[in-house]
Amino acid sequence: MSTAPITQDELVSWSRYIHEICGVYLDNTKGYLIETRLATLLRETGCGGWAELLYKAKNDMAASLRLKIISAITTNETSFFRDSAPFELLQFKLFPELVDRRTKSGLRPIPIRILSAACSTGQEAYSTAIVLKEMLGDLRNYDIRILGLDISDAAVAQASYAHYSRMELDRGLSEDKLSRHFELSGEKWKVRDELRATATFRRANLLEPIVDSSPFDIIFCRNIAIYFTEPDKIRLFRNLGRVLARDGVLIIGSTESLTGLCPEFEPQRYHRSVFYQKKP
Repeated sequence: MSTAPITQDELVSWSRYIHEICGVYLDNTKGYLIETRLATLLRETGCGGWAELLYKAKNDMAASLRLKIISAITTNETSFFRDSAPFELLQFKLFPELVDRRTKSGLRPIPIRILSAACSTGQEAYSTAIVLKEMLGDLRNYDIRILGLDISDAAVAQASYAHYSRMELDRGLSEDKLSRHFELSGEKWKVRDELRATATFRRANLLEPIVDSSPFDIIFCRNIAIYFTEPDKIRLFRNLGRVLARDGVLIIGSTESLTGLCPEFEPQRYHRSVFYQKKP
């Protein structure tokens, strides 16, 4: 059975609700996004239209429908080693310099703290762990902690499970990396235990203060702010700035910029990459 297109009034109400529950802002051109991403929920709940589904979501005391809506709306494109430039930046500049600084500090094992903000299903976090493993070899001399945060419970669950289909792996992962860092588990491939142990994942709304025990040396927050209003973008990056180490690095999307938005950050360039550090 076909569903009537969302009306402009319904879109306004949905846009307000989605912004409230996850910070994503949908303007008056994004009706198609609600229609495509929430169509399955509309059928599952037996609702006769978009207004009824919204009413049911707002009055769902168990919040299960709300969580499904968040997962559907915030499911973003991801893959292993998506956009090679940031990982080249890690491999050839950021990680070598970080390890050198930490080695000179005398701390043992050498601590390395990384945050994957809006981590989705974990590919970015595990790609980062692979770069570290290939650069450092034996990880026993290092205290590596990679934290992935995402607002979707479903995404966090999959990232924690660390099992991926061959199709997911083929998008960005070479055969060499697959054989070295994954092992076959049933019909899927799982991240090897040594790498899996470096990463933890939890649900979080990035527009709320981030709570963690120590500052991060490197923070990824790529292609997320494009879905936010300008005040929410400022709020997001200030939250990240509060948990970024004094000499830490913030990496955002290649088409994004903090210039004129967050003056407390200054851009740095390395070959094809731009990254940000807090001003002294």
